[in-house]
Amino acid sequence: MADSEARPSTRRILLASLTGTSVEFYDFYIFATAASLVFGPLFFGGFAHQTQLIWSYTLLGLAFLSRPLGAWAFGHFGDRIGRKSTLVASLMVMGLSTLLIAFLPSYETAGWLGAFLLALLRFGQGFGLGGEWGGAALLAVENAPPGKRGRYGMFPQLGAPVGFIAANGLFMLLGLAMTQQQFMEWGWRLPFLGSAVLVGVGLWVRLKLTETAAFKAAMAEAEPAKVPIAELFRDHLVPTIAGTFAAIACFATYYLATAFALGYATSNLGIAKETFLGVQLVSILFMAGGILLAGWWSDVKSPRYVLIAGCVGTIATGLLMGPMLLSAELRIITLWLMLALFMMGFVYGPLGAFLPSLFPPRVRYTGASMTFNIAGILGAAPVPAVAQYLTDHGGLGYVGYYLSGSAIVSLAALWWTRHHDAKVG
Repeated sequence: MADSEARPSTRRILLASLTGTSVEFYDFYIFATAASLVFGPLFFGGFAHQTQLIWSYTLLGLAFLSRPLGAWAFGHFGDRIGRKSTLVASLMVMGLSTLLIAFLPSYETAGWLGAFLLALLRFGQGFGLGGEWGGAALLAVENAPPGKRGRYGMFPQLGAPVGFIAANGLFMLLGLAMTQQQFMEWGWRLPFLGSAVLVGVGLWVRLKLTETAAFKAAMAEAEPAKVPIAELFRDHLVPTIAGTFAAIACFATYYLATAFALGYATSNLGIAKETFLGVQLVSILFMAGGILLAGWWSDVKSPRYVLIAGCVGTIATGLLMGPMLLSAELRIITLWLMLALFMMGFVYGPLGAFLPSLFPPRVRYTGASMTFNIAGILGAAPVPAVAQYLTDHGGLGYVGYYLSGSAIVSLAALWWTRHHDAKVG
C-alpha cells in the first residue's frame, strides 16, 4: 500500500520536471529563433545585415552570462530551503521576462531604448533559467529508484526538444499564415505573449511538488550550508571545473545546429525560413530519440560512458559540417542536422544524471546549476557570433572544426571526472 501511494508522487515529480523545463526552454528558444529572423532589423536598424546578425547573436549570448548568477541565487535557496519553492520562483522570473519582450518598441519607434530593454529582459531570461535546470534535474534523480537514475534524469532533458518544437513550430505557422510585413510588424510578438499561458500551466504543476527524500535526509543530518557556493568551491572545486567543461559540447552542438544554422541557411543559402524551420522540427525529433536512448544506455553502462561516446560522435559531426552544409542540397543539410541533433542527445541527455552525481546533497543544487550554466557561457554564449565571424573570414569548415574542438575539450574533462561520482538519492 505504501508503495502504491508513493508512485503517483513520483509521477507528479517527473511530470513537473518535464513540464517546467519545457516551458523554460520554450521561452529561451523563441528568443533564439527571433534573434535569427527578426531582432537584427527591428532593434539594430542602420547597420549592415551581417552586423545586425552579430549584434542579435550577442544578445542571444547575454543570457548565458546571467545564468551563473541565477544558478548562484537559486542554488543558494535550493540547497537551504528546498527544491520546490525555488523552482516556482525561477519559472516566474523567466516567464515575466519573456512576456515583457512582446511589448518592446523597435529601433524605428524608440531608437536604442528598445535594444537596451531587450538586453535587460534577455538578462532576466538567463537569470531565471540559471536556477531551473539544476533543480529540475535534482527532482528527477533524487527520486530515482536504484538502477534508473539515467532514465529519470532524462525527463528534464526532454524539455529541450519539447520546448524547441513548440517554439519553432509556432514561428513556422506564423510564417505560413501571414505576410513577411505582418510578421515583422507584429506577428513575431505572439510567441512571447503565448508564454504567459505556458507559464501558468508550469506553475500549476510545480505547486503540487513535494521535496525529495535526499534533501530531507541531508537536512536531518546537519544544518544546511550557510553559503553553499563557498562550500562548493572550497570542498568540490575539481568536480565543479571538470563537470563544467564536460558539458560545453552539448551547448556548442545545439546552438550551431539551430540558431546559427537557421541564420546561415536563410541568409547564405537562400532557403526560406519556413522550409528550414520545418527541417529543424523534424531533426529535433532525432535529438529526443538520442536523449531517450542515452537515458536507457546510461543505466546499462553509466552516464559518463554515454557522454564519452557522444563526444566521439560529435567530433565526427563537426568534421562533416562544412562539406554537408556547403552542398546547398536540402536533403544533405537535413541529414547533417539529424546527425548533429542525434549526437546532441548523447552529450546532453546523460547530464541530468551525471552532473548531480558529482556533488553531495547539501551543495548539489548549487553544484549542478553552476557547472551546467558556466558551461553555457563557455560552450554557447560566443558560438553564434564566433561562428558568423569564422564563416565570413575563413569559411564554414572552420565552424565545423570549432564544434569538433569543443567535443575534444569535453572528452578530456570526462576523463578527469573518472574518480568523482557521489551517490545520488
